[in-house]
This record gives sequence, C-alpha cells and structure tokens, in this order.
Amino acid sequence: MEVIITAVDVAFTVYSYLLIFRILLSWFKHNHYQPIIRFVYEITDPYLNIFRKLIPPFGMLDLSPIVALIVLQLLQMLVYRIIVFI
Repeated sequence: MEVIITAVDVAFTVYSYLLIFRILLSWFKHNHYQPIIRFVYEITDPYLNIFRKLIPPFGMLDLSPIVALIVLQLLQMLVYRIIVFI
C-alpha cells in the first residue's frame, strides 16, 4: 500500500512542477519549438484548458493556471486520503 501512496504522490508532485514550469514560461520569452517546452505544453494544456473555459482572463492576467494548481493540490490531498482509508 505504501508503494501506491508514494507513486501517486510522486505523480501529483511531478505534474505540479510541470504546471509551475508552465506558469513561469508564460512570463518569459521562449522558443515554442524546443522539445522540452513542447512536451510541457502538450502535457499541461489539456488540464489547463478545462480551467481556461471556466475562468476568463482579467485583461493581461490569466488566473486559470493558479486555480488549476490549487485544484490539483486539493485533488492530491483527496486521493491520498482515499488511498489511506482503503
């Protein structure tokens, strides 16, 4: 059971870091065609698009990635509690 908890925790943590990296990418000029950046976009876009549809940007400020990160953290805690309960 401990292996499952660790694996799920690592998966959520890695995805959280990818989201943070994606948020930082939006603040700096970068080449969209670099393989690592394309990978980050391909992995994070489907999840972020859910929140972009729900939360419109306020002028130049897009809060959807921050909300997406908070929801991901809440999901991580929920899944952890469910696994521990089982």
